Amino acid sequence: MPEIQAFRGLRYNLAQVGSLSDCIAPPYDVVGAELQDHLYDLSPYNFLRLELNKTQPDDDDSNNAYTRAARIFRTWKNEGILQNEPDPAIYVYHQEFDYRGHTFVRKGFMACVRLKRFGEGNIYPHEETHAKAKDDRLKLTRATQANLSQIFGLYPDPENDIQAILESEISSVHGLEATDHLGVVHKMWPVTDINVIAEVSGMISSKDMFIADGHHRYETACNYRDELAAKGDLPPDHPANFVLTMLVGMNDPGLLVLPTHRLLHGVPAMTTTELHEKLSPFFDCDVVAKGAESTGSVWAELERLDEQQVMALYSKASNEWTRLTCKPEAMERMQAIAPNQSEEWQGLGVAILHALILDDLLGLKSHPNPTYVHLVQEVIDGIDGKLEDNLDYQLAALVMPASIADIRDISMNQERMPAKSTYFFPKLVCGLVVHPLT
Repeated sequence: MPEIQAFRGLRYNLAQVGSLSDCIAPPYDVVGAELQDHLYDLSPYNFLRLELNKTQPDDDDSNNAYTRAARIFRTWKNEGILQNEPDPAIYVYHQEFDYRGHTFVRKGFMACVRLKRFGEGNIYPHEETHAKAKDDRLKLTRATQANLSQIFGLYPDPENDIQAILESEISSVHGLEATDHLGVVHKMWPVTDINVIAEVSGMISSKDMFIADGHHRYETACNYRDELAAKGDLPPDHPANFVLTMLVGMNDPGLLVLPTHRLLHGVPAMTTTELHEKLSPFFDCDVVAKGAESTGSVWAELERLDEQQVMALYSKASNEWTRLTCKPEAMERMQAIAPNQSEEWQGLGVAILHALILDDLLGLKSHPNPTYVHLVQEVIDGIDGKLEDNLDYQLAALVMPASIADIRDISMNQERMPAKSTYFFPKLVCGLVVHPLT
């Protein structure tokens, strides 16, 4: 496990669409209205018209974002905008990107992975999912009958032996190349040699797979498969038994996990003094900076410390940052409020932030979902009221991301982290290859 399969992917016919860079798009969950408009304007063939079609004021059951995406998809196939690979393939996929002055290359390959419900095999989730997102993706899957974007799976391979086989296969071949709106360079090579595919399939079959990103899409793929099965016989080799997946070794040197910070709206204003009164029995509370402009230095110190049990909380009422360091009492309290969770889960920074600080000690269990951001500047903009959502954020939190080891350990414990515990940068791009489900 996982069982992988080559497939005849649908790919853009570059002779008709021109620049592939104008056609690729990020996945649906990171696209706001402004970026959606920008990508629509880039090309009439931009993939976002399928992945996240625009809603219209007069949408109804027969004409909506999902039915429009399906019509466009059919048209593109009929007109040869999208064409099937001549032979079944797995697809080597590289992402080259810069981060803090360093260049990284994340390497993996895309294949179809046989679906197993979580808990029934060796495919493990690590984050909670939400019904609304799964309903959205299921409607799109029903309409298009395709996996438009891929799951992101990690597998243990200390020496990167599997990827090395694929790198040798493509070493003298020029791949497809596209650059996205963030400057990330995406490269892809179809591999159709049946002996190479068989070797890779055999080697990975004994591995565990951990979902890094795409939990909603994975569960949606299971739900869609079950819907088809309930309507009649679903042969074992039917494509709906599989889901398009990018597979990356857990020791790949290009694997980068970035933080996801929290901006809280719809919560009561709290001064630094009030926060300390509620939190000091469980945390060492140190005022470390004043003003939104100091966010960068606060985060830099947290990164230097690199401890899950150290985080920072901002009070808009006092315009101050407090660094919070867990006392032993904090972990004792985590054991009391989350007795069914493992020590690994209880020690996660995001778990401590949500379960202990926000829900338990500050009494904000029913607060609206936070706004999740990744960049220090986005935290500053949120505090200063400069994000496009125009929400009033009374609190902000900086928290360390879960590590690859955290993901492995908690997944193996059959547990799920709070939502947005990890952010694998960059996102996998949509539009390189599609997995048809018919």
